[in-house]
Amino acid sequence: MKKVLVLFGGVSSEHDVSLQSASSVIKNIPADKYEVIPMGITKSGEFYIYNGSPDMLPDGKWLEDKENLEKAVISCDREHHGIIRYNDGKAEIERVDVVFPVLHGKNGEDGTMQGLLEIAGIPYVGCGTAASSACMDKAVTNALADFYGIPQAKWVAFDKHAYSADKAALLANAGEKLGYPIFVKPANAGSSVGISKAKNVEELEKACEKAFEHDKKLVLEEGIIGKEVEVAVMGNENPVASVVGEVVPCNEFYDYDAKYLANESELHIPARLSEDMLKAVQAQAIKAYRALGCEGFTRVDFFVKDNGEIFLNEPNTIPGFTSISMYPKLFAASGVPYAELLDRLINLALER
Repeated sequence: MKKVLVLFGGVSSEHDVSLQSASSVIKNIPADKYEVIPMGITKSGEFYIYNGSPDMLPDGKWLEDKENLEKAVISCDREHHGIIRYNDGKAEIERVDVVFPVLHGKNGEDGTMQGLLEIAGIPYVGCGTAASSACMDKAVTNALADFYGIPQAKWVAFDKHAYSADKAALLANAGEKLGYPIFVKPANAGSSVGISKAKNVEELEKACEKAFEHDKKLVLEEGIIGKEVEVAVMGNENPVASVVGEVVPCNEFYDYDAKYLANESELHIPARLSEDMLKAVQAQAIKAYRALGCEGFTRVDFFVKDNGEIFLNEPNTIPGFTSISMYPKLFAASGVPYAELLDRLINLALER
């Protein structure tokens, strides 16, 4: 039986979302095929093996369950091919076969954890170091999309240093190039953390200040009016696309609250598009997946305008895996139930 190390938590603004996703993943990995070793990373960066119930994860109570916490780290020594547990002052090496990083956002989805696992020589689920890093940084993603001819919203990017030096000029340029409304995003954050919609220059300034709380670099994009659709993609050399899903946000846009708290956004699976348009979105998802160097799995999000134009919104290399998350829902609608999906993802990691 293969051992799967499931990583959760992390030093990230999306720590709490990771706990929800990991709880579902741990409970649904086929127990007859895999031995699961849950490893949590606290908000301050401490690593622990957690031997308690995954139901303790979503509200953070796992850290209060001291009897089931065990200090451990991932070993960078390739001979170990796993983790080092610390029991009663003694270090014990335990080999693992594969790692499933259920880590959203910085220090988990951005190539940093992937780089550590590459050094350690341990197979892991999901995109490699370069693709993880490129897809996490929205400015890099947008630049690559432009290079590969993938249509997307008009955009500009700048960092905090440039903003401090000439804020008025940057805001004026953004308004002139993009028009209002403008979406302001931290370049490196997910789950819509720190994103705002600005309808004038005063709101734009406030939105930039808010986004700078999460990252030192921002991406500003023109507002696109159209359906918000999502495609789950899975595979290495031969990726496959799921059915297309559509999100109708309960808020003004699909922000953090709409995704994880309100639970009132409408989901349409399949999306309310013609058969030809559904196929076109799937094809564009595969194109973006390949262009960005993705492997394992990624959810690719788009806007579809009424005139049929398809615009890339963003890729998510470790999308949510909660009970209400779109990635597993889309593959379930494509005939791949949750447990089988996890099994396939683990096997893709081992194959690679």
